[in-house]
Order: sequence, then structure tokens, then C-alpha cells
Amino acid sequence: MVAHQVRVLFVDDEPAIRMSLPAILRMHGFDVTSASDVGEAVQAIASQPFDVLISDLNIGSPGDGFTVVSAMRRTQPTCVTLILTGYPAFETALQAIRSQVDDYLIKPAGVNELVTAIEDKLRDRRPHQLEKLKRVPQILQENVAQISERILHSARHILQLPRIHLTEQECRRNAEQFVRALAMEVASGSAELMPEMLELARQHGQARFRQGYSAPMLVEENRLICAAVLDCIHQNLLGTDLSQLLPELKLLSNALFSLLREAVNAHTEVAQVA
Repeated sequence: MVAHQVRVLFVDDEPAIRMSLPAILRMHGFDVTSASDVGEAVQAIASQPFDVLISDLNIGSPGDGFTVVSAMRRTQPTCVTLILTGYPAFETALQAIRSQVDDYLIKPAGVNELVTAIEDKLRDRRPHQLEKLKRVPQILQENVAQISERILHSARHILQLPRIHLTEQECRRNAEQFVRALAMEVASGSAELMPEMLELARQHGQARFRQGYSAPMLVEENRLICAAVLDCIHQNLLGTDLSQLLPELKLLSNALFSLLREAVNAHTEVAQVA
């Protein structure tokens, strides 16, 4: 039994768990506030102090628990952070989780196990040492190979079409060049594309026509690039400068759309001549 009321923020998007687990924790002497999504959790973090955060790893979207952990660590650095996850088989993923939170528990976690974890971590709690926050361009630059590999993996169904004259090596090289250029574009902070980016997009559209791509396939390729880039940013949310995230995502979205428009226009011009 806890000697005094420990203030707990519990975050889970499943109504049944939000009703049952907080009630059990209250029976053990904890003062529990519940939140059903990231927005509610962040609002609670900003409005009152907590000793412990217990968050599901996936709140609506995979990895959203990290967003809540990030908000808590930067607002209340002495708060103990615990993640609940339902995926015990992914040992590598669990190691990554543990490196960023005080502890993790496998769902469904037993009450005694959870209470013991809370008490153990509270006895040894100290302020978290925060790493320097990263901006979106830095995240892209540091993960060029990972993003490019994901783009290649997603685009293999296109590359395997008989009329496509593009090797996997060429696709990977093009993706790496594109991601680096995209990072530079976002880093510029301007909604207007740099002239070299416009030229790169035009060359891309012309090359894709020669390689057998149709205009709809260019649109699909852009979608795959966008998905790979956003997944990478999502995976790095805990160390991301959230104050700059939305403006930089807006620049990123604008750049992707503008580059696609230029590429499709160049593709269409070459097709009309041919």
C-alpha cells in the first residue's frame, strides 16, 4: 500500500480498460486521472502535476504513447514514465521502448506487477536527462538510408512491371537524392521551392517517362515517398522539436505537392512530344 496519494495519469483509448484499471489503482491508494487520447493527455500534463505516467503504446495510432511520454518528460521531468504494450515478441522494439521510458509492461499487466513497478520507480526517480531536440530536416538527413529502403520496398510492385526500365539500385539512389533534397527544402523555411528543386522535379518527371512510368504511377510514387517520410518522423517523435513540427510538416507537404506537380507537368510535356 502506498503511504500517500501518488498522482497518476493513465492514458488508453480502450474505454473498458480506462474504467477498470484506474479504479483498481485507486483501491491501492493512487490518485488517478484518465485520458483517452493524446490531446486529452497533453492538456492534463499542462494543467496539473503528476508523479507517474502510465500510457498505452498505441493510442489511436501506433507509437502515440511516445508523444505523450515526450510531452511529460519535457513538462514534468521528474515524473516516472511507464509504457504498456501488447507486443511482447518484438524484443528489439521493446529494447528501444525501454531506452526511452522508465519501464514497460506487457498487456494485460497484472495489478501487483504494475503497483510494484510504480513503487520501485518512484523510490529511484530522478529528473530525466533530455537530449537535444531535433528538427524535421535533421531527422530526414540522419535517416536517408532507412527512408530510401522503405520507399524501395513499397515501390517493388511498380519496378516489377514489364514496361518499367528502372533497377532497384537506381530507385534507391534516386530516393536517397530526393530525401536529401527534401530535407534541404524544409530547412530553407520557404514555401517557394528553390530553383534547383524545381529543375530536379522536372528531370525526374522526364526520366520517369523514359523509364515507362505513367502519370498515375508518378502520383503513387509520391504517395509512397510521403508515407515513408512521415513514418520516419513518427518513429522519432520522442526526440523531435514539437514546437516546430507542424510548421515543418506544412513545408514538407507543400514541397511534396509542388515537386509532384512539376514532375507530372514535365512527364506530360515529354509524352506529348513523343
